[in-house]
Amino acid sequence: MADKIVVAGVSVDTRHWIGGERVASAGTFTDVSPIDGGAIGEIARGGSAEAAAAVAAANAAFPSWAATPRAERARILHAIADGVEKRIEELAIVETTDNGALLRSHRRGVMPRVAHNFRFFADWLLKLDHEDFETRGHANHVSWDPAGPCVLITPWNAPLMLATWKVAPALAAGDTVVLKPAEWSPLTASLLADIAAEAGLPAGVLNVVQGYGSEIGDALTSHPDVRRISFTGSVPTAKRIAESAAANLTPLSLELGGKSPLLVFADADLELAVDLAVEQYDNAGQVCLAATRFLVEESIAAEFTRRFVDKATGLRQGDPRDEATDIGPNIHTRQLEKIDGFVQRAVAAGARAVIGGHRKDGHYYAPTLLTDVAQDSEIVQEEVFGPVLTLQTFSTEEEAVRLANDTRFGLAATLATGDRERAERVTAQLVAGTVWVNCFFVRDLQAPFGGSRLSGVGREGGTWSFDFYCDLKNTVTAPNGWKNHG
Repeated sequence: MADKIVVAGVSVDTRHWIGGERVASAGTFTDVSPIDGGAIGEIARGGSAEAAAAVAAANAAFPSWAATPRAERARILHAIADGVEKRIEELAIVETTDNGALLRSHRRGVMPRVAHNFRFFADWLLKLDHEDFETRGHANHVSWDPAGPCVLITPWNAPLMLATWKVAPALAAGDTVVLKPAEWSPLTASLLADIAAEAGLPAGVLNVVQGYGSEIGDALTSHPDVRRISFTGSVPTAKRIAESAAANLTPLSLELGGKSPLLVFADADLELAVDLAVEQYDNAGQVCLAATRFLVEESIAAEFTRRFVDKATGLRQGDPRDEATDIGPNIHTRQLEKIDGFVQRAVAAGARAVIGGHRKDGHYYAPTLLTDVAQDSEIVQEEVFGPVLTLQTFSTEEEAVRLANDTRFGLAATLATGDRERAERVTAQLVAGTVWVNCFFVRDLQAPFGGSRLSGVGREGGTWSFDFYCDLKNTVTAPNGWKNHG
């Protein structure tokens, strides 16, 4: 196996990054580009040995990193952000090649946000504090102690951005990290290791190991030296991780699936509502927060559908490197088969494909809208994770809320209405970690992020991230307990 491959002119090391060194594996796996289905290269395929080595490196580096003053940790995180900004074009083209998301989005939004993730948590660290308080004259002081080595397992739909949502606060908190990127999109994690080393991050503080699912994942999540596990991905995998972590009672943060609703009331700005609806095809529908279930008030459903179809059929699907492309490919043949299986079963059960409903050449699936779907049907209840949306109608506000909440998930919800009081009533009743009113995907890192029900456990963002990645300590000091040595 070659140690490095060249991706769109960018050299990427295919080996693990453990203890500040590149480490090869006996086995490899093939990384495939969803753009054309062609092989990008062979990637080091780690297992239990690499997992143990990475955790050992993180454990060895932890005491020194934990003792590093906040200001110095923040300086290094800013240096990492500087390195990301210098390589935005390289990171963008590598990630587009690897996971098929739009190059224009990576250039203008995603990779700048990666740099922002590091800057935000570096700055938040420096102002992180609780006010001291008294209890019957005793002083209370709350502090955040670094917890230890963290295992961070990240998904393939936005690889580097979602990885750095975890890596940045963990490093800021004084923890060391073992990052395991998704096997379908491992490349930018390797580049991140290079950037972190160039920024002066000490050896062993960030480790990157690659491999297939449970082959390496079980060894990481069951390791007794791991103090935190953060995972973004599917519910079945999360259950396996929770079982693995249970033996050591390792704290978990889980951001899982969604089946989020878009509620459109008759008093909404209809053009805005349609724009919000079409936006749910972003990243070929591979967005956990996507509002994939349209719930539209009966009196406007026909007009909403007409306008939606007009706008959605105007989207350009094709090569994500083309500036004019609106929808790129789906990540993998297995994912395409899963998406099409959902759609074909729904149609067989009586659903109607208003648009789409079929695979296209290569890794592309036609943007799809299904109507005539039952609330208890698979297509309404289960996450598809592709460009597949459903439309149902409601007649009353109460019915809208009932339908919105009637799944096992609770990650997000989007609401379109022109009535402020209605918005307040409805959002108060929705089961969701995030609710957007007349907008979508506005995300501030200081806000709590996570899901309810099967959409996750815990919250990250701002102080919530430090609460997770640290051991909080309260020191209580009695008054007048000091000997006078003067």
